[in-house]
Amino acid sequence: MHLLLAQKGSLTDGDGEAIDLGQSPADICVLSSADTELASLAAAADAVKCDNLRLANMLQLKHPMSIDTWMERTGNKAKLIVARLLGGKAYWNYGVEALLMAAQQHGVNIALLPGDDKPDAELAQLSTVSPSDYWALWQFLVQGGASNAQSFLDACQSVVDGRPIDEEARPLLKAGLFGDLYSGEKGQPTAAIIFYRALLQSGQTAPIHALCKALQARGVRPLPIYISSLKDDVSVATVSQLFEKHAPDVVLNATGFAVSTPGADRKKTALESTGAPVLQIVLSSSDEATWRASDQGLNSRDLAMNVALPEVDGRVLSRAISFKSADRFNERVECNIVTHRPVDDRVNFVADLAEKWARLKRSRNAEKHIAIVLANYPNRDGRLANGVGLDTPAGTVEVLRAMRDAGYNVGDVPPDGDALIDHLKAGPTNAAIDAREIRETISLNQYKAVFEKLPVQIQDEVHARWGAPENDPFFTDGKFALPLARFGKTLVGIQPARGYNIDPKESYHSPDLVPPHGYLAFYIYLREIYGAHAVVHMGKHGNLEWLPGKALALSETCYPEAVFGPLPHIYPFIVNDPGEGTQAKRRMSAVIIDHLTPPLTRAETYGPLKDLEALVDEYYDAAGNDPRRLKLLKKNILELVRDIGLDYDAGIDKQDRDDAALEKLDAYLCDLKEMQIRDGLHVFGKVPEGRLLNDLTVALARVPRGAGEGKDASLQRAIAIDFALGFDPLDCNPAEAWDGPRPQILLDICDDVWRTNGDAIERIELFAAQLVSGEIACKDQWQNTKHVLGEINARIRPSVEICGQAELDGILTAMNGQFVEPGPSGAPTRGRPDVLPTGRNFYSVDTRAVPTETAWALGKKSAELLIVRYMQDNGEWPTSFALTAWGTSNMRTGGDDIAQALALIGAKPIWDGVSRRVTGFEIVPTSALGRPRVDVTLRISGFFRDAFPDQIALFDKAVRAIGALEEDETDNPIATRMAKECTALTGKGMDLAAAKAQSGFRVFGSKPGAYGAGLQALIDERGWTDKADLAEAYMVWGSYAYGAKAEGEGARGIFETRLKSVEAVVQNQDNREHDLLDSDDYYQFEGGMSAAVEQLKGEQPTIYHNDHSRPERPVIRTLQDEIGRVVRARVVNPKWIAGVMRHGYKGAFEMAATVDYMFAFAATTGAVKDHHFDAVYAAFLGDEAVREFIAAKNPDALHEMAERLNEAIDRGLWTPRSNSAKFDLDEIVGA
Repeated sequence: MHLLLAQKGSLTDGDGEAIDLGQSPADICVLSSADTELASLAAAADAVKCDNLRLANMLQLKHPMSIDTWMERTGNKAKLIVARLLGGKAYWNYGVEALLMAAQQHGVNIALLPGDDKPDAELAQLSTVSPSDYWALWQFLVQGGASNAQSFLDACQSVVDGRPIDEEARPLLKAGLFGDLYSGEKGQPTAAIIFYRALLQSGQTAPIHALCKALQARGVRPLPIYISSLKDDVSVATVSQLFEKHAPDVVLNATGFAVSTPGADRKKTALESTGAPVLQIVLSSSDEATWRASDQGLNSRDLAMNVALPEVDGRVLSRAISFKSADRFNERVECNIVTHRPVDDRVNFVADLAEKWARLKRSRNAEKHIAIVLANYPNRDGRLANGVGLDTPAGTVEVLRAMRDAGYNVGDVPPDGDALIDHLKAGPTNAAIDAREIRETISLNQYKAVFEKLPVQIQDEVHARWGAPENDPFFTDGKFALPLARFGKTLVGIQPARGYNIDPKESYHSPDLVPPHGYLAFYIYLREIYGAHAVVHMGKHGNLEWLPGKALALSETCYPEAVFGPLPHIYPFIVNDPGEGTQAKRRMSAVIIDHLTPPLTRAETYGPLKDLEALVDEYYDAAGNDPRRLKLLKKNILELVRDIGLDYDAGIDKQDRDDAALEKLDAYLCDLKEMQIRDGLHVFGKVPEGRLLNDLTVALARVPRGAGEGKDASLQRAIAIDFALGFDPLDCNPAEAWDGPRPQILLDICDDVWRTNGDAIERIELFAAQLVSGEIACKDQWQNTKHVLGEINARIRPSVEICGQAELDGILTAMNGQFVEPGPSGAPTRGRPDVLPTGRNFYSVDTRAVPTETAWALGKKSAELLIVRYMQDNGEWPTSFALTAWGTSNMRTGGDDIAQALALIGAKPIWDGVSRRVTGFEIVPTSALGRPRVDVTLRISGFFRDAFPDQIALFDKAVRAIGALEEDETDNPIATRMAKECTALTGKGMDLAAAKAQSGFRVFGSKPGAYGAGLQALIDERGWTDKADLAEAYMVWGSYAYGAKAEGEGARGIFETRLKSVEAVVQNQDNREHDLLDSDDYYQFEGGMSAAVEQLKGEQPTIYHNDHSRPERPVIRTLQDEIGRVVRARVVNPKWIAGVMRHGYKGAFEMAATVDYMFAFAATTGAVKDHHFDAVYAAFLGDEAVREFIAAKNPDALHEMAERLNEAIDRGLWTPRSNSAKFDLDEIVGA
């Protein structure tokens, strides 16, 4: 392996190639990962001219070869090596083993000291110095400071000389006020700055000085406080006392990690004790040049320590204000001395943001300017106020009412959500400004005055793409007409389109499209003309946080910052989507106010399905009694099934015998009936009531929580156990004949026959609902049920009932400029009721532990089931799958997708024994696998790229390691493919190293700094001609390779090669709180991948859409299966339709959106068949009551729906069964 010589005056963390530090030998060597400690010791060595010392940063000694080289050149010749290990032996396991070998073979004295002030018995036992010397050395470093650093060097020399250490460490204050910077005028707002004592000890306080000065320049008094740790009692007491005396308006925290642990009970911190918001500032461990060149912004270590973990304590990420500089090489200790160097514009941004939060906190509610922004995509008037699972207009009205009651000037609040939408539609929207009432404008001069202050790069890019501001669609009569409406001092507006609607074809080539002038004008108006104290983006999700730029630690040339600036940002967001909400937190400094999911309910049965179920029951009842009646029933059933296309959806083949067909039908009807579907939408600030509350509560208790025992068991399983039914209602074949007992209380609960397992499940579900509602009292002898019901009544149901008020309290708390309580995120009905109540600033996961062991268990099981299903479908082992991995779903699940991918290739994560963090992987031998390996291509989302760099590297390294194995071709298609591709590439003149790198690429995603899959604008704006256009967009947007040593290399050719080999496209769905016809993401990624593979191979791949909603029971289905289930159980179900009809405009919006997503799946995969379109047409437009509802509440949606269905006909995606359908659609479109 090539060995890099460490460069003087440069930074590297040793993650890549092995490094030779090039140090000459010395008697004393000190290894530490703390730059401040190394700087302090170097200063002490310079002070006394100590030439017998070598210092090394352990982050440069990660690679085994780096360690071996340093030991051979330097370490083995030392007399004493002191190593500071934060995280114990496991943190640097290979290095510790090398040191112990040096002690045994070369007589080197070893002192393995904890990296903090917490004792580590294992490290002490492994050390070879005496216990007294060990303690003394450790305490000198724990106390820190110049004097103790000098004493530490003296003590090291004493150990080398064999003399006792006769000095003791001088205790330094663990925390205190950095008082010389505390100044300001009385009455000014106060900003506390919390930073590590180590900065003070090493004299590296330049970033703190710079921040204090910037705050003072803005009329804010800095309160700089140094601490040892937020877990240290003395530090906590010091902060609390200073906060009592000088209550801050805002807190700026520069320390890492978190006080609380994800998954454990929350521990409040001293930082939030006065209710001030806590902004996280980052002192980056990278250098400035690396940061500026990086699209990631921060390395994975900073992501964990300074971003993900602080979110657990409710801190709001601001910016990195300083970067490390290694411009001084200390010749005496032969080490780069790294210092923190502040960057002025980053410091100023944070100071501005802190001042704005303090201003928000101190302003009277009646004088505050709050802007509420509603998303709008597609950019049509039938789809205003987008918000996943949310009745956004009604929720906005609830927020306005709460603001009114809290003293905000909101003028005349609209009576309901529909009235709000009508008012907004009377003004400019993304669809039109002509003949609209223009209420708010910004003049060209006002716009230019601010635009011309933006970074030149931003100005040039916007002008290059969009030309002059006068060309913008929102520009009219010398000004920009803005989609805003004023209610008192409050604004409610429609977020402008990103620009793809202006030129849909541009989406082929511009995954990083810059926003147009009208977009910037909207936010410039809010910031500079309106003077917003805070901006609320209402509901998942807008487009601002997805603009081009860095993933983390944004710069002034990142578009989210350039557009939005330093403003308090509040974001109501659905609790089950941690990934996309986290994107807003990390790129837009958003305070999330999470909200409840829509109520869930059983799909039950209806219409023709109900008729079929009755006929099937009658058929089995007649079996053996009346052959002629049996034959007639069978004929009627199968004719009805084929008439409505149910044979296709139920998997009934033409060659199936009648009995087999009826068995499949029976199972399918049972499955549909028990599917979980949404019953309406959530209204922010309100909670479901009556049956909706009961149904949601039952759904929350259906899947086991925690360990799944006692009170945390499944309610349905507990009922089955108490009645000795002898089966698992969550894991059984519903079509199997029932051969268990039939307790009278369950028999009496409904009049239907009890013939199958599915009939037993239905009775259990009905019984559970009556227990939860209180209609049936729980008897003492039902002990298992009683335990679970006790938990439901004590915690689960009450946590739902308080969500509404908690959401309003949360958003008002944020508007008051105060700290919002953090809380976990996830899908509540997937065994996570701990995410309730809502109204909190949710956090995600500790990415270092992904995939978790729980996720691995599910991923492995799903991988094996997937392989079995493929073999059943194709009669041979699979060799190549392509899998979509989204950041959101992997945050919800702890890494199901990445675990499944590892299992498929035959690798397994390795977890640290104590922390349970993922530390590496092991390759599973094919003999243990019992099958060939499967080559896996991952298409990751942009957020997955941003949030999971370590997991990308883990998979990349595992694939390459497996590709290097010498195994039989049939057992290891990965190695076979890599070898062939490498040979082909070298044959074309590529050097061997580059050929190996390219042949190993298996992870692809969006262009660095960009997001998405590229199909949405083409579909929405009808900018495509045929499937080849959609395939091309998918490949253009997703052909960037990622890995341990690749950060988005353009690799179109390699991506195509991967897709050409794909036999099956795989998409996992981890919960039933949404479905694949709810969102554009599924058709863009799953459909786009399928279209690309089909275009490249000339044949469509198998598409598997897997159900991971019950972690103990993953289910493998084809996409066709899933679309049929969703259409039957949800889309055309009168129960769902009635549910959305409760929501007026937004309910019709949901129907139109479903039609769009169905159409897109038909366009990309052909999985939506004529009978699906027929059913939707009949349910939405053929039903007079539903059609009249849509026409009355959202006429634009009716028009858009008809246009989309007409487009399906025109493109040959749907041949209507009804001869009048085309005429009806034309009539609606022309109206």
